[in-house]
Amino acid sequence: MANLFTIFDPSTNILSFSFNWMSTMILFLIIPMYIWMIPSRLMMMFNLINYTIHKEFKTLMMSMYHNGSTFIFISLFSFILINNFMGLFPYIFTATSHLSMTLSLALPMWLTFNFYGWYKNTEHMFIHLVPQGTPSFLMSFMVLIESISNFIRPGTLAVRLMANMIAGHLLITLLSNMNLNVPTLMIPLISLVMFMLLTLESAVSIIQAYVFTILSTLYSSEVI
Repeated sequence: MANLFTIFDPSTNILSFSFNWMSTMILFLIIPMYIWMIPSRLMMMFNLINYTIHKEFKTLMMSMYHNGSTFIFISLFSFILINNFMGLFPYIFTATSHLSMTLSLALPMWLTFNFYGWYKNTEHMFIHLVPQGTPSFLMSFMVLIESISNFIRPGTLAVRLMANMIAGHLLITLLSNMNLNVPTLMIPLISLVMFMLLTLESAVSIIQAYVFTILSTLYSSEVI
């Protein structure tokens, strides 16, 4: 089991230099410059994705939307998506499978939203602690429940992304290790299952990046 989890070990180094965390930026190093300067098909696809996400975030932000305010969430979505996908390639460190990475994305945003909300809209933040229609004798209990649910938000964001990235990678690693100990006739079946699992992980990479960003947008819209 110790060897199984070494694929998530950030302490692996080459010549005493830890290069694992460079995977967070490796895609930007290998993308040719012409993609950014000439409207290629790949760039047009990225622009279409960004425009679709921009419209989604604009709808969710409602009254707090200002020109350019969706850019931070689009950048966050792209950053998480790239890191999720890069982790599917062999010998590339999956940065988003670590709590130190996911929590460093979720916690600063949550703190920023709450500091801004309590400073600018204190009354509005107090109203959020008591859902509309709550009976008087349950108000104190609901304040406690809402406060706890608010405090665990960055943790749930971080753990959800980390757990989904780890789970799929562990299944792929387990199946790949089985190829060494099974009869030859079983290897094509296991390879097919691994291919299907890799396809599922590609979808999970997109979904988890989208879920993380959508929830961050919803949390931001509650402070206004």
